[in-house]
Amino acid sequence: MTSNFVLRLAPIAVLFVLGVAAPALAGPGDKALDDVRILSSDAMQGRAPGTPGSAAARAHILERFGQIGLAPIGASFEQPFSYAKRDGTKVNAVNLVARIPGTDKGGKAMVVSAHYDHLGVRDGEIFNGADDNASGVAGLLAVAEAFKANPPQHDVILAVVDAEEGGLRGARAFVANPPVPLSTIALNVNFDMLSKNTRNELYVSGATPFPSVKPILDRVAATAPVTLRQGHDTDADGKHNNWTDQSDHYAFGEKGVPWVYFGVEDHPEYHKSTDDFETIPQDFFKRSIVTVIAASQALEKGLDQVAHR
Repeated sequence: MTSNFVLRLAPIAVLFVLGVAAPALAGPGDKALDDVRILSSDAMQGRAPGTPGSAAARAHILERFGQIGLAPIGASFEQPFSYAKRDGTKVNAVNLVARIPGTDKGGKAMVVSAHYDHLGVRDGEIFNGADDNASGVAGLLAVAEAFKANPPQHDVILAVVDAEEGGLRGARAFVANPPVPLSTIALNVNFDMLSKNTRNELYVSGATPFPSVKPILDRVAATAPVTLRQGHDTDADGKHNNWTDQSDHYAFGEKGVPWVYFGVEDHPEYHKSTDDFETIPQDFFKRSIVTVIAASQALEKGLDQVAHR
């Protein structure tokens, strides 16, 4: 996330949203924890764009793409782009993009996104970014596994984007040169910080600007194993509490694409070198993963109901 602010495991059978059963908690939750552990290890050196640590993170994500059985759009998963930092230094960054084909050919698509970069090494300290945003990438990979096991009706595009922390650069590169016509992308579902909350709360933003998603999210919330709260998408509680422009979904919104954003509020480790795997409340994170899987499946099933603003 660019800026801004445990209960025991719920029974597996509790999650049925729009007829979609949530997967067994131990499977996706444990795999997601392992993804976070690897992506936020010191070996990744904080995953700053253009660094060896970023390349190591990409290698892990691409390995997971292969394990899941994902296919690229075109010749490669990798979509390179470059940008200049404030001091004029050129940075070569890379987005990773895959597609799970829908059973209905030639229709709408849903993009699921999460950024894999973080702050790197500063003054000798590694900023591992376990919550921000190894957790979101782990969520995306869990969602990808769920859609591979239960094929979607519409195309689902997985976009693991780079350089979010420096100004949503990866997401803006994606929408500037989309792998499918932008007019066919009906919704962006964005994950940024899914793992740390002491009140069992996960927020979802987007229902206020895009009311057609609210009934879907209400049904997900009714059976979610976390408290799924809607909000943070207006200035009602102050501009600093409006997450509309706080992560990669904003790049889609700038192009007129509806979005839904899942994340937690700020916590003491936010953008600190203490945002490590060891500080993640694992029970909450597993339940958060179950929730975003169910929500993604429900949103895809309701994609034809999603209307632009």
